[in-house]
Amino acid sequence: MSPISVRGFAVASATAVTAVGSVVGVASGSTAQNNDAEATAAADSTLLADIPAGQQAQVQTESLTAQANVQAIAADVSAKKDAEESARKAAAETAFEKKEAAEKAAQEAKEREEAEAKASRSSSADFPIQSSYTIEQIQAMARQMVPSDQFQCFSNIVDHESSWNYQAVNASSGAYGLFQALPGSKMSSVGSDWQTNPATQIKWGLNYMNERYDSPCGAWSFWQANHWY
Repeated sequence: MSPISVRGFAVASATAVTAVGSVVGVASGSTAQNNDAEATAAADSTLLADIPAGQQAQVQTESLTAQANVQAIAADVSAKKDAEESARKAAAETAFEKKEAAEKAAQEAKEREEAEAKASRSSSADFPIQSSYTIEQIQAMARQMVPSDQFQCFSNIVDHESSWNYQAVNASSGAYGLFQALPGSKMSSVGSDWQTNPATQIKWGLNYMNERYDSPCGAWSFWQANHWY
């Protein structure tokens, strides 16, 4: 290798080191790193002065190429680091959102189970037996057994099915009671007095809506779309 080539390589290498030092110095905020870069730049000037004027353009070109390569590498490393950080943050946000959704679903399931358990504990034995019941009395029973946020949906179905007549009979099909159960005897699963006790019918109807449609409002949504449930 000729003296000029050696000096050219030295200038290019020194300049590349200067570029790397500058990049690192800027990224880290290091004063020492900046000072090193300044010292290296001064050395570059000394080396360049030793090279004949005719060769300086070639050396400078090599030096600039080396700087460009170093800067490209630094930019690529920085871009990859930014991409990894963005991916990490996105993954963390997704995990947090999934956790929140799972906790919300668990809470809703717990509340639903508690409401269903409360309704299940209510039975005809909780209400005094009478020879007959007014609509107001039947509705009062229902309010005690049906969760408050579900009562309106529950009431809408009973309005359409029987108008709160616990002894209503469909002349064509024989469907019976508040919910027009068909056959009416299926309500015996919650009480043998299903023909005469509206509380027994309410318990059966609420259980039916919860089991088949998750809730009275789920049953009402289906009823609105199909006019049966």
